[in-house]
Amino acid sequence: MNRDRELQALRERAPLDLLVIGGGIAGAGVAIEAARTGARVALVEARDFASGTSSRSSKLVHGGLRYIAQGRLGLTRESVRERNALLHELPGLVAPMGFLMPVRDGDRHGRRALGAALALYDLFAGHRSRHWHDAPALLERAPALAPRGLQGGWGYVDAQTDDARLVLRVLAEARRLGALTLNHCAVTGLVRGTAGVNGATLRDAAGDGTPFELAARCVVNATGAWADRLRGELGHAPRLRPLRGSHLLVPAWRLPLAQAVAFFHPVDGRPVFALPWEGATIVGTTDLDHREDLDREPGIAREEMAYLLAAVQAQFPSCGLQAADVTSTWAGVRPVVGSGEQVDPSKEAREHLVVEEDGLVTVTGGKLTTFRSTALQALALAAPRVPALQAARGDAPVLAGANDETRAALAHLPPSLRERWLARFGDDATRVLACAQPGELACIAGTGVAWAELRWACRAEGVVHLDDLLLRRTRLGLLLPCGGAGVLSRVEPLARDELGWTALQWHEERSRYEALIARCYAVPAEEGGS
Repeated sequence: MNRDRELQALRERAPLDLLVIGGGIAGAGVAIEAARTGARVALVEARDFASGTSSRSSKLVHGGLRYIAQGRLGLTRESVRERNALLHELPGLVAPMGFLMPVRDGDRHGRRALGAALALYDLFAGHRSRHWHDAPALLERAPALAPRGLQGGWGYVDAQTDDARLVLRVLAEARRLGALTLNHCAVTGLVRGTAGVNGATLRDAAGDGTPFELAARCVVNATGAWADRLRGELGHAPRLRPLRGSHLLVPAWRLPLAQAVAFFHPVDGRPVFALPWEGATIVGTTDLDHREDLDREPGIAREEMAYLLAAVQAQFPSCGLQAADVTSTWAGVRPVVGSGEQVDPSKEAREHLVVEEDGLVTVTGGKLTTFRSTALQALALAAPRVPALQAARGDAPVLAGANDETRAALAHLPPSLRERWLARFGDDATRVLACAQPGELACIAGTGVAWAELRWACRAEGVVHLDDLLLRRTRLGLLLPCGGAGVLSRVEPLARDELGWTALQWHEERSRYEALIARCYAVPAEEGGS
């Protein structure tokens, strides 16, 4: 992706059939399915692709087991179906994840209740994955679990992903199908005609910032937690209740797990999990009303960190996990559709919102897992304005798999690196390999990330800022202490070479990045601390 070429093509291609606003998984899903129909599609994102909730999730592609307890069987059925499809179509990028769910004396949800829920889960999936393990067998699989009152536990299978890379891969496929995509290009207002919304005013924040209008037969609002802003321009009342979910990442040796463990918090009974991811362990998540300015990047609160640590300390007491063990944190704001009836955020339904209002189609509130099915619903509402979209069916694989030539070209690479690149880059993996300089096939210590991935991201994946590179194109800012401060000296010449940054620009980017890490991705400072 070359931003300058995408911007020029965007100006020249107008009027568009479809303008998608928002570069998270919801917008990416709409863009790729619309592009399959041959429609003239463009997607713009005010910040970076996946910079909102779609890079700050729990990294799970799951069927929503908790929704069974809420009686939302339709949502679970849809989620399980989409999870299975993604597992089949995106091997490596979406991977099976075994879960264990301990059952203890006095638990609110006992063996029978959980077993019944998992039986429905299996029914929707069309195959059985659940298995009961007695206490000794469960402790063999997760030795760090507290043995007190342990009756045993259920095992079952869900899936996980690198959420940001999933978005980037979907967008790359959308471009291959003819869509235009541009990050750091903000919509400053909607354009309305006699038939309703027929375009938007844009401002390229990475360029000269001059506003320009872009005409489109239909506009899709896929801005996540910000969706009510565009709806508000048309006079519609807010529908969303922004909820914050925060996470901790710790070194795998401090909380070693061969598979995920899902359990209930000892204080309020909310579901919590700990799972292995990218060679580390994630602990999540919280569910709180997010009352801060949505334009300010969210960060974990000290109370949230204490809440998650308390859950882990109760379930894995032998690990003695403390705040000092945390490598990084992150928080995402979920665009949950508010009912106006629930005081407890966790009891709000997780149904998505797809609605057409005066020519603006809004799609928000959905799950990472169901991005394709919600995209198709949005396109169905857009079809009266764009007849080509009537052909959107969703029966093609989400992404084209790598071909045999690509696999042969990568055959000499270590198996772990080869499979990683095939999953994340598809046929572009040969171009990643071609751009590698001497020594850049080596992986950065403590991660599976090869140096060549950074060079490729700078060259071809629309990197504008250092956090684009280290928090989304790669996840070094999460996986390494202090946001990867220890590798910045080697990142500098690579980034400056590929992006054309001067020494002053690098200094400014590094300062900006370090401030962001301290504010939003580090352990929060004590009150009154620096």
